[in-house]
Amino acid sequence: MDNSNEHREIPVWAFETIEIKKPDPDWKDKGIREREELYILLSVFGVKQIEHIGSTSIPNLPAKPIIDLMASIPSLEPINKIAETLNSHDWHYVPPELDKRPWRRFFVKVKNDKRIAHLQLMAEREERWDQLIKFRNKLTTNAHLANEYAAIKSHLAQEYKNDRETYTAAKTEFINKVLHN
Repeated sequence: MDNSNEHREIPVWAFETIEIKKPDPDWKDKGIREREELYILLSVFGVKQIEHIGSTSIPNLPAKPIIDLMASIPSLEPINKIAETLNSHDWHYVPPELDKRPWRRFFVKVKNDKRIAHLQLMAEREERWDQLIKFRNKLTTNAHLANEYAAIKSHLAQEYKNDRETYTAAKTEFINKVLHN
């Protein structure tokens, strides 16, 4: 069976290798700009809170140079209209059956075939919201934890350079340790 048509439809950025970069002070400003743009686009859907999370939100932490954001919304019901709105601003919707995380709706912002930002859209009161904030805040205020996470990420990025899903899953043990201490 010829699968060539199937592969042509998969975007280049879906298979980007994992590269951890030195901390960049511009990440904070990029996070602010992305948050402001998203707020303008999403407030019509009831979004009142958008947070810069992930490694680029933590000062002095090496990271994939992708701004990770999350937004809280009253309901995930208008997802098609949201996807339509974001699509015209370089955001690509990753459907739940591909994302495999039913508690969120996931978008990837792409420029020149490279990921520049991720957005996790979550229904209000989603428990993972508080967990992500708690993790970010603990690493921001604890240099030892941030350094430990940097070492783990560096090792995993080398081991799973071409496998984003395994890289992400392999960080879970450390993330859970931070959240439950």
